[in-house]
Amino acid sequence: MPTFSSHDGTVLAYRLAGRGEPLVCLAGGPGRPSGYLGDLGGLATTRRLIILDGRGTGGSAAPEDPGTYGVDRLVADVEALREHLGLETMDLLGHSAGADLTVLYAARHPHRIRRLVLVTPSPRAVGLDPTDEEWFAAIERRSAEPWYATARAALDAWEAGDERDETRRATRPFLYSPWNDAAEAHDRSFPPVRAAAEGFYGKGTLDPDATRAAVKALPAPVLVIAGEDDLAPTADHAAAYAALFPGARAASVPGAHFPWVTAPKEFAAAVERFLGA
Repeated sequence: MPTFSSHDGTVLAYRLAGRGEPLVCLAGGPGRPSGYLGDLGGLATTRRLIILDGRGTGGSAAPEDPGTYGVDRLVADVEALREHLGLETMDLLGHSAGADLTVLYAARHPHRIRRLVLVTPSPRAVGLDPTDEEWFAAIERRSAEPWYATARAALDAWEAGDERDETRRATRPFLYSPWNDAAEAHDRSFPPVRAAAEGFYGKGTLDPDATRAAVKALPAPVLVIAGEDDLAPTADHAAAYAALFPGARAASVPGAHFPWVTAPKEFAAAVERFLGA
């Protein structure tokens, strides 16, 4: 894997896939090695994917200062990657928690963004968490699934404070649609790195009011993608997220939180339509 030195000397790695115009990709988790993104449903057939392993994950070294795992501090790693690649501006894609990093980068470096793609984004950076009513309504939409009773009981237990790994794993069908052997295999791939995951949302890493104010002036086009069966963001949440930007639109694709796994063609086509517009 190619590597580069970030602002503090930490050596970070990135993966290259495909040919075409470059698309820099940021993984979520948080703290998950970027291998789980694969080739984003075949998007590599039309784009040169540049997929960063966050510090301490995958091929990237762990930092000497654990405080640099904070999502606000990771912005400097994305800027160091841009400089390393020699890109004046870039198309940038972030998934889930990686979308929080993507938005913080765009807020801090708006003129380095050509286009922005937020895939099933976490709402935390901009303070758009769903209400309890919205959350439970999204859960109930999956109630006809054969796994629902077991997964719902595990989800209720998790929210009540049962953080055992087996409880967390039992909730995972909510993140895929359909939940099948391929989805389960993907779910088990590239587990998060504890230190990177725990440091990502450390105290003081997010300022939603400031971020929302900053992105109001973002000049770049933005696409917010929701999976049709995802718990968060739902299609309505994605539309509310898109409304924060002056030039954004929302799109729904089949699947849930990892739509490129279960609906790869539809996902890749939605992204390519936006990037090629």
